[in-house]
Amino acid sequence: MTLTLLVKGGRVVNPAVQQDEICDILIEDGKIKAVGTNLPAEGAEVYDASGLVVAPGFIDMHVHLRQPGQSAKETIATGTRAAAAGGITRVATMPNTSPVIDKAIIVEGLKYKAEKEGVVKVEVIGAISKNLEGQELSGMGGMVKAGVVAFSDDGRFVENSDFMRKAMEYASMFDKVIIDHCEETELVAGGNMHEGVVSNQLGIKGRPAVAEDIAVARDILLAEATGTPVHIAHISTKNAVDMVRQAKKKGLRVTAEATPQHMILTDEAIRSFETRFKVNPPLRSDDHRAAVVEGLKDGTIDAIVTDHAPHEWEEKDQEFNLAPSGFVGLETSVGAVLTYLYHTGEVDLMTIVNAMSTAQAKILRLDAGVIAPGKDADLTILDLDKEWTVDASAFYSKGKASPFDEMIFKGKAVATVVDGAFVMKDGEVLR
Repeated sequence: MTLTLLVKGGRVVNPAVQQDEICDILIEDGKIKAVGTNLPAEGAEVYDASGLVVAPGFIDMHVHLRQPGQSAKETIATGTRAAAAGGITRVATMPNTSPVIDKAIIVEGLKYKAEKEGVVKVEVIGAISKNLEGQELSGMGGMVKAGVVAFSDDGRFVENSDFMRKAMEYASMFDKVIIDHCEETELVAGGNMHEGVVSNQLGIKGRPAVAEDIAVARDILLAEATGTPVHIAHISTKNAVDMVRQAKKKGLRVTAEATPQHMILTDEAIRSFETRFKVNPPLRSDDHRAAVVEGLKDGTIDAIVTDHAPHEWEEKDQEFNLAPSGFVGLETSVGAVLTYLYHTGEVDLMTIVNAMSTAQAKILRLDAGVIAPGKDADLTILDLDKEWTVDASAFYSKGKASPFDEMIFKGKAVATVVDGAFVMKDGEVLR
């Protein structure tokens, strides 16, 4: 029997079984064959992971690959290469495309394209409503059959509470989670940054934190009323974090995600008027940032995602108020999190790996996020101490706007393994 790959002597951090120890991982035909010490290496390619961390393949359940219809911003090919470069083995792509991912035929087309062109695994999130208009339910049943993992209207808050209730009830019939972008539309209309001291000083109309708070409260109450799971996208306010914390204490099926930018940066960055800092929800004041970090530490926040949102350079290269919100994140998330959360002593490694892998697999009901015999051999290999400088111009992504550009990071993914094959080694994507 041919042994294909032996990842030898790495520090295996495996949250699903609370494992943190030096051992080998034997991989055969794309599956994990064995996990243990001194495993035989005859006939296998040996990867020396001494001094490195070996984690279950990182997942990012909130990315925008921009296909169909917006290939000038990103494609499945470029976006998944960016993911591989950043140590991400699987992404879930959002439905705010052109056309919107709101019916089975579009899902099927995307999955076919991802199979052909994707460097890492691609999951598809279907729209809650037809054309993201919040008026009529999308073809949920057909999309489930076609393989969607969740439903979301992404950048649009589902305003109508009765409609959202029906969507939750319908999604629960298929055991799929609803992911909601929580900002009450009227309150944020015309806003371009966090409403607070800095926005007042700069004379920029703000998006108040209470807009997120109201939306999160509504969704939690509906989750309680219907008994269905709801996932709060890119949480960013202290009240929202606390409400999710209380919901979990009550045993409600509520989960939440946060981005590196909302845990690391604040609205002070906007003083430069650089559009690479413009995002929804906006970078907030430091009290909100600290609350989000605290939420990650105590388990209130389940997942770390990027909300990878590439735009064409020309779109971002204009006056702050006119530029679209969003920036790329797949190639910087690991470095940012290790530098500003792990190396500062704020968050331990097990929590980080869980939030970037195991917990996301659980939310999306994926058979992933664990290193164990019989499972797909998806691995992220980290050098915790590798220092490097972010150079957005060299990204594999088509999007070059990054709030972390030119920062010096400590910690990097040095190899990405998908189904037992290296798709990235030493910063170079191999496909």
